[in-house]
Amino acid sequence: MSEYINVAEIFGENVFNDAVMMERLPKNVYKKLKKTIEEGTELDLATADVIAHEMKEWAIEKGATHYTHWFQPLTGVTAEKHDSFISAPMANGKVLMSFSGKELIKGEPDASSFPSGGLRATFEARGYTVWDCTSPAFVRQDAAGATLCIPTAFCSYTGEALDQKTPLLRSMQAINEQALRLIKLFGNTTSKKVTPSVGPEQEYFLVDEKKFLQRKDLIFTGRTLFGAMPPKGQELDDHYFGTIRQRIAGYMKDVNEELWKLGVSAKTQHNEVAPAQHELAPIYAECNVAVDHNQIVMQTLKRIACQHGMKCLLHEKPFAGVNGSGKHNNWSITTDDGINLLEPGKTPHENIQFLLVLACILKAVDTHADLLRESASDVGNDHRLGANEAPPAIISIFLGEQLEDVLEQLISTGSATHSLKGGKLFTGVTTLTDVNKDATDRNRTSPFAFTGNKFEFRMCGSRDSIAEPNTVLNTIVAEAFKEACDELEAADDFDLAVHDLIKKLATEHQRIVFNGNGYSDEWVAEAERRGLPNLKSMVDAIPALTTDKAVKLFSDFNVFTKAELESRVEIQYEAYAKAINIEAKAMIDIASKQIIPAVIKYTTSLAKSINTVTAACGADVSVQTELLTESSALLAETKKALVELTKVTEEAAGKEEGVEQATFYKDAVVPAMAALRAPVDELEMIVDKEMWPMPSYGDLLFEV
Repeated sequence: MSEYINVAEIFGENVFNDAVMMERLPKNVYKKLKKTIEEGTELDLATADVIAHEMKEWAIEKGATHYTHWFQPLTGVTAEKHDSFISAPMANGKVLMSFSGKELIKGEPDASSFPSGGLRATFEARGYTVWDCTSPAFVRQDAAGATLCIPTAFCSYTGEALDQKTPLLRSMQAINEQALRLIKLFGNTTSKKVTPSVGPEQEYFLVDEKKFLQRKDLIFTGRTLFGAMPPKGQELDDHYFGTIRQRIAGYMKDVNEELWKLGVSAKTQHNEVAPAQHELAPIYAECNVAVDHNQIVMQTLKRIACQHGMKCLLHEKPFAGVNGSGKHNNWSITTDDGINLLEPGKTPHENIQFLLVLACILKAVDTHADLLRESASDVGNDHRLGANEAPPAIISIFLGEQLEDVLEQLISTGSATHSLKGGKLFTGVTTLTDVNKDATDRNRTSPFAFTGNKFEFRMCGSRDSIAEPNTVLNTIVAEAFKEACDELEAADDFDLAVHDLIKKLATEHQRIVFNGNGYSDEWVAEAERRGLPNLKSMVDAIPALTTDKAVKLFSDFNVFTKAELESRVEIQYEAYAKAINIEAKAMIDIASKQIIPAVIKYTTSLAKSINTVTAACGADVSVQTELLTESSALLAETKKALVELTKVTEEAAGKEEGVEQATFYKDAVVPAMAALRAPVDELEMIVDKEMWPMPSYGDLLFEV
């Protein structure tokens, strides 16, 4: 019998949240901190000292011996440097445990050792981590004991953002300012703040740790570089929403318990489509908190997996031939008094504020489709986008029948007079209650879909931070809101002007709306006719960051400077080249040291068998001969492909770093990798399983 868990009691117990602050901080200090969190006012050092002291005392009660500024550099993972609470020893040999406001607010990691894209030279080491008081500190308990983790931003000595958090917070400021302008036009004088809310769905695979450790490709790259499909994959859809196996259920229980203690509202868990694939989804949180929580989720998934003798794979495509993993980013905009600006109501044709918000989002996504696509670009995502459950690389918006009908009314007549109703769902079974159904279906092939009262951006990669896509979303919508407000605030007749503006935006940006099958070849041709960009790879998408349009957008809202954008371009080209280089070298290593020797061993054994049988009795050895001929031919093809991959990988190293090198890896090295994989996967189906040097797909996917 498993131990009973009272979720209400443990939820947030390791978080320095509002309830803890209200209880432990002096009333005047609590009020100052809340004002800083809600209004952005500066926190004085004396107040920070009191907060730091109480935070330290609380953390020590939780068993913490160290604290760390927990930040998100441009490496794709979080970073931390641990300092103990110990201060200088006293004369009596004892030590004091101290933590000052200065230590809480600011840290100094080595900025030159993180990716900076030229913003920091090697000899210019100084960088700063700065406390993000809007995201609560927490105590993480693991093998190292307990550590107080303080969410922070990370900037260079000269003020440039070297992380994911800083531009995200800037974009939240931008959309807050412009959204407040917009709702005031409609008479809202009570809302003081507008915040983007995010709920990211996290997909992942679980494999047995012992089998994982027998696969160098999984160890080095997080995905299988070789592997033939097993007899059964996901064809029967029997894993999707199926009964969760006991080993996995025990793992999920421990993950949930850990996340709940850290204040992460893990809500949904289920088996995903592919064998060994699963999903976890939280309840919505404010954008920057949701980003931090998702990092905690990914770290927790991997850490708890090890405790259960498993490995968690967050790569977007760890197995060829079955579904990859994404991270659906559910995004909405909400006021501090609970108004969701994306709530259409029962009669959306009459909800003018909603229609204006919707029209602005159409404009934002259409104008900056390339940026939105780039925000979800990743080496692993190149294998996933456009296949199985993933959206295509073409950005479009799904609105559903109800809202598309309202827009068509606005475009054709200038006004909307009705909204389609959902009606009843009749099952034909008298014992089942007839239920209300939505006015529209969902569309799994849309990269940016309206789903009731939010937009679901389905392109994000499973291991990526959701900071960048949300930074882009917040900023492009802020721009559309600003331009709408500039026009409406100058209008003599607001009611007439807002109707005209909604019709104009709907008409001009109707091309971005597509409710059909995004996987079809017909849509690719139709999208090209409409003039929508089709950026098929990460390398194709990266230049979107530094177009004149993008530089103006981010500069106008102080989200990125031109130098910061240029640095990110350099970092992303370098990241792509390094990732493909590691994969290519891993393939070369595995093929040279494991696969070719194994096949030689098999063919030698087969040849000896043929000679022995022939010499002994002259029996029919046609099958053995055929297998020997086929495997020898594939071995020769493998060796030839290995030589070619080695050659182009060495050639890639000599290319000029940046776009030239990344493009060469995409156009020359990636195809050479595919050419090596093809004969190896065929050989796996021939060679004796006992001689094959690594666990198969069947071993990995079905023996967890």
